[in-house]
Amino acid sequence: MIKLIIDTDPGIDDAMAIFYAAAAPDIELLGLSTIFGNVTTPIATRNALRLLEAADLSLPVAHGAEAPLAMPPFSPSAQVHGEEGFGDIPAETPRGLPVAEDAADFLIRMAREHKGELVLCPIGPLTNIALAIQRDPDFVTNVKRIVIMGGSLEEGGNITPHAEANIYHDPHAADVVFAAGSKVVMVGLDVTHRILCTQEDFSAIAGQSPELGGMLQKMSEFYLAFYATVGKFDGCSLHDPAAVIACTNPELFEMRKTPIRVACEGEEIGATLADATGSRQAVSVCMGVDSDAVKSLFLKRLALLP
Repeated sequence: MIKLIIDTDPGIDDAMAIFYAAAAPDIELLGLSTIFGNVTTPIATRNALRLLEAADLSLPVAHGAEAPLAMPPFSPSAQVHGEEGFGDIPAETPRGLPVAEDAADFLIRMAREHKGELVLCPIGPLTNIALAIQRDPDFVTNVKRIVIMGGSLEEGGNITPHAEANIYHDPHAADVVFAAGSKVVMVGLDVTHRILCTQEDFSAIAGQSPELGGMLQKMSEFYLAFYATVGKFDGCSLHDPAAVIACTNPELFEMRKTPIRVACEGEEIGATLADATGSRQAVSVCMGVDSDAVKSLFLKRLALLP
């Protein structure tokens, strides 16, 4: 069983990933930290608390950075995830509150308390992770792995021709994290574009898990409708769940050892590029995936939810 913290901007596929982690018997979810991206950070914190309460989990949520390291804030992607992050599901105020620490300090403390055991799975922009690295020189030593949903080595981008959205929304932070080297795993568009979930799949999830699966099905209607507007009618990509599954089942992914740098200016800003300078350690970049096995595991675990 792995000890996991998800750094998240929920977000419809974030909700899928968090519910997967809640259901998976091989994951001990220790908490969530929040970041801007799909929504603003305050909405991300509210949504993270809502998801944990829906899953009947009492876990800490740490409120994260509200702007990129070196760039002005972006407007959230409401056309993809809805104004409140969960498609057409309206906003609700959670009962709980975030912890007093900010996300970076929370991650630093948890990495210290679970030294050598904590797997960190950021599924939004990487600002909180970069801040933790900058504040604590032992942070990277203390974590076991940092498994990132973001980037693309050969697939191109999904927000520009060059850049994947999570990296694009804070390229400077992403460059700090990729410089951390061998403990970093990149689960990017090279594999997530190969794993698709259809309307029928979400209906099946809801049939087996009426409460939380039904919540995901309702969210998925908005998400699938967005995919259709960009000409993708065969389902939605399981971006964030794929990263969580890579934390526990790396054997389902083919990885290439490659040093990565992030373009921080110009037309290619946000691109994750192979670094040929020789100054960086290689990270593990997922380049192939057993998509049927990943999807099957996703559906199997979600069927365990109430």
